[in-house]
Amino acid sequence: MRSSALRRALRTVLCGALLLFGSSVHAEEAPERKAFRVCSDPANLPFSNEAGEGFENRIAELLAARLGLPLEYYYFPQRINFVRNTLRFKLPSEDYRCDIIIGVPVGFEQVAATGAYFRSTYALVYAKGRKLDGVQSAQDLLALGERLKSLRIGVYDRSPATAWIAYHGLVDSGVPYRMLNARPDFYPGEILEKDLVAGEIDAAIVWGPVAGFAARRVTGAELVVVPLKSEPGVKFDFAVAMGVRFGETAWKQTIETLIAENQAQILQILREYRVPLVDENGNPVP
Repeated sequence: MRSSALRRALRTVLCGALLLFGSSVHAEEAPERKAFRVCSDPANLPFSNEAGEGFENRIAELLAARLGLPLEYYYFPQRINFVRNTLRFKLPSEDYRCDIIIGVPVGFEQVAATGAYFRSTYALVYAKGRKLDGVQSAQDLLALGERLKSLRIGVYDRSPATAWIAYHGLVDSGVPYRMLNARPDFYPGEILEKDLVAGEIDAAIVWGPVAGFAARRVTGAELVVVPLKSEPGVKFDFAVAMGVRFGETAWKQTIETLIAENQAQILQILREYRVPLVDENGNPVP
């Protein structure tokens, strides 16, 4: 009796395992992809926009061409619930609207993230010929001593920049900006291209890709970009990956292979946008 019950239990377990395996195989045997469909923000330079002017647009073009697929976008503002409304969005009678997010943090829990394809860091930005000429590191800035008290340093709230100025007792010098903005056309580089150039702030600490892009195209001033190294208690550098849906193992492997085979071209695109590139120790990558 016990042997018979054991056999029935084993059959149940094996049937369950086969069903799970069958589901996994079915997911991998989806119809051949007819387009490289990207989940993207329509107004989020330097990363992406509807005109295709961001570096994520350029990278998407590169990968789509390598796969020999037409490039398609599904646009949604990259605010709250971006993944749920893009990569995971699917009506019962339809297919998913897009299949890949070009830029996510490594280890991002809402997607199956690839390995890193670049690492950047926050940067100090100031206008040449004003108060901060010669500053080439965070230590140079802190060495200004009493002069720091007269500076106005723009920082986005709840960012590593706010943590850094708090850690170094510079809260009174900080000029806070909202991280999330309801304007659909909000551009995070405005803090540099408008307020810094106009002299309303003396410097700003922003995410490196934003800093490099603004310095590349700003008029009215020459902006100096100083990449910052992480410190104990304040992390400035972060690795960036691509993200696909969980369970699409073959698709993820395809993307990781594309990244590896086209890493040099991807880095060239990033350099064209003056993205500060760093290694795992936070040191600049030439």
